[in-house]
Amino acid sequence: MKKDFIVKTAKKLSFVVIAALIIYLIQFLTEKPPLFKDISGPEKVSVIQDSEPTPIQQFSTNLPSSLAILLTDTNSNWLPLAHGLKAIGIPFTITESTEEALQHNVVLVYPLISGKVLSRDALQSLRTYVHKGGTLLAVNVLGGGLGPVFGFKEVTPSFTRHYVNFQEEAKTMFSFHDSREASFRLGQPEKGNAIGSYGYNSLTSPPLAKFEDGTGAIIGRDFELGHAYAFGFDIGQLIHIGYSNRGESIARDYVNAYEPTIDIVLRLIRAIYLRDEPEAVLLGTVPFGKALTVLVTHDIDYSRSVKNALDYARLENQYGIPATYFLQTKFVKDYNDITFFNPENMKDISSLVDLGMEVGGHSVAHSRQFAQFPMGTGQETYPHYQPFVKNLESTSGGTILGELRVSKFLIECCTGEDQVVSFRPGVLSNPDTLPQALQATGYRFSSSVTANNSLTHLPFQLTTDRRSRSETPIFEFPVTIEDEESPPMDQRLGEALTLAEKISTYGGMFNILIHPDVLGEKIEFLKGFLNEWKDRAWFGSMQEFGSWWSVRNNIRLTSNIKGRQASLTLRFSDSINGLTLQAPATWRMVSVEPNTIKATQTDTIIVIESAHETLTINFDRSVSKKSIH
Repeated sequence: MKKDFIVKTAKKLSFVVIAALIIYLIQFLTEKPPLFKDISGPEKVSVIQDSEPTPIQQFSTNLPSSLAILLTDTNSNWLPLAHGLKAIGIPFTITESTEEALQHNVVLVYPLISGKVLSRDALQSLRTYVHKGGTLLAVNVLGGGLGPVFGFKEVTPSFTRHYVNFQEEAKTMFSFHDSREASFRLGQPEKGNAIGSYGYNSLTSPPLAKFEDGTGAIIGRDFELGHAYAFGFDIGQLIHIGYSNRGESIARDYVNAYEPTIDIVLRLIRAIYLRDEPEAVLLGTVPFGKALTVLVTHDIDYSRSVKNALDYARLENQYGIPATYFLQTKFVKDYNDITFFNPENMKDISSLVDLGMEVGGHSVAHSRQFAQFPMGTGQETYPHYQPFVKNLESTSGGTILGELRVSKFLIECCTGEDQVVSFRPGVLSNPDTLPQALQATGYRFSSSVTANNSLTHLPFQLTTDRRSRSETPIFEFPVTIEDEESPPMDQRLGEALTLAEKISTYGGMFNILIHPDVLGEKIEFLKGFLNEWKDRAWFGSMQEFGSWWSVRNNIRLTSNIKGRQASLTLRFSDSINGLTLQAPATWRMVSVEPNTIKATQTDTIIVIESAHETLTINFDRSVSKKSIH
């Protein structure tokens, strides 16, 4: 019996060994050598940095005319709110000190007012502040006896309010003329989901906006000198939903439509700030004071697209427009397509760079499962990293860091570009960990979501894990319009032009995504759009606009005002060309220091060329009458 057992076991082991040998020989004989024999890498390991909470002190400023945010709960969505204010160009300071906040003409109390978060003296100071001429905005006024200041007697909570509807007077006051400006959503009624809200009842004055149940969503009260406004929903939470790519619970469309939900709230705050802060200075959102920023972007993720891309690039070069081409480094044949990132196509890909185009990363595998990939080790290298798309539902061997670092490495090696800094994932598959992964692999700019899903038509800064705790240096430039919906693009040109007009009313961004798989109607659409906007919009690559935006985002402003003389000092983290400022209506530019920097003023708009380090602009001004000090 024992001998039979040994014989049977030996036969089984022999079978296993032979089978393994056959599999090895098949792999050995069929394995193809690397397409690019002379390169391997990258050598540097990509490391995900430990995230620390972004400190509130980072957002303090010495600019007396800035909007003051009185923070009453640090465990709130104050960071998305700060990023939103930066996006719209409002200078602000954040403080937990009531006394410090009330030194400013306009104060926003966030995320709530109640006797639990503010002392009796602080609450009394807020009352006095309004009566003395200050403008007080607040989110979720739940207690503290300040109902009479904001003009309501009671407040009722709910999770079933889905719409914020502006009243006619408010529509006119804040120029909310489009139907999607006059009414926006806090959730989807058909799905029964909405963020929490507080409806204000028994109002002293007509509300600016109502919920669908008739309670006040945004209310305001004017006093002899001051003003008080209250929001019945968490504006920081709303911004966070959009910025974290969770706006599908609110958005009315996924792409190709107007969805200014976050922008509406920010524009309302900006309008009140401009009205009630006589020395208000805004940072423009578009280079050189143009009406609209346009990014023309292409995704090369199909074998035929490589050749066609040159036709688009030649057209854009004729118009003097540097577009961005997101290139899939496809060096493995799989379910998706044949290999097209190969030595034979390198000449065409390099020609894109020669024509003045930016080449960005578009992953290796272009997998629909990218959002579910593991993070990876950060040591993935070419040619050993070889993800394989089996079908629409399955991909093997892929990691997030591998997709980022290997595609970046290959593009840099094969095009001679020093640094690839822009990334867009295939099919916009978007892991929550993408922001820190982009940072770890050396990218700076992302175009990984749609504007509709983000609830904004402005760029914004990304946070670690897309939570409201720790910011990253990565900026998102969401897609406005793309080419895959019906009807064909040339039949949608009129709609696209109308959408661009709406976004241009507040200096937004229009990001066009065109796959160069075909020419025809897509290139005709592009010609038509360029002809309409070439003189009114600023066009640039994502790298160019992203670099401009990141410097703008970190500008530090200080001012010095004495009688009829005013000076504004700007400190830059890097050089910037075409910075736009909106100065107070009473300020007229006199000189610039250093005098080698060119600056021009048209009405209240100032455009500064080629600035770096520190710049001071001197003004002559009419003495303002409004001040609470």
